[in-house]
Amino acid sequence: MPLNEREQRILEEIEAQFYQEDPTFAQTVRDTTLRSFVGKKVRWAVVGLVVGLVLMLVFLPRNQYVALGAFILIVGSTVWIVTALTSRRTSDQGGPSWLDGLRQRWRRDS
Repeated sequence: MPLNEREQRILEEIEAQFYQEDPTFAQTVRDTTLRSFVGKKVRWAVVGLVVGLVLMLVFLPRNQYVALGAFILIVGSTVWIVTALTSRRTSDQGGPSWLDGLRQRWRRDS
């Protein structure tokens, strides 16, 4: 549903105030893309996967509880990777996401 003129004006005032109060954060928000955000999530998930694998291999003969925790970390990291890659693929195939639309509108208005 499109915004009426009053709501649009209020939103523009909020955006201007946002840029004045914290320009570095506003720049970060403007420059962050869905691809870079998902890439960071995938990198952290891969780190979790590797750490979990190492912990499981090291502690399996010594402490089964730590090995079980490491296995849970591996499964969680794998789910995180699959979820992140699936969300990126569906947003790439389905055209621009709602976040991309907001970002384009933000750039056009500023």
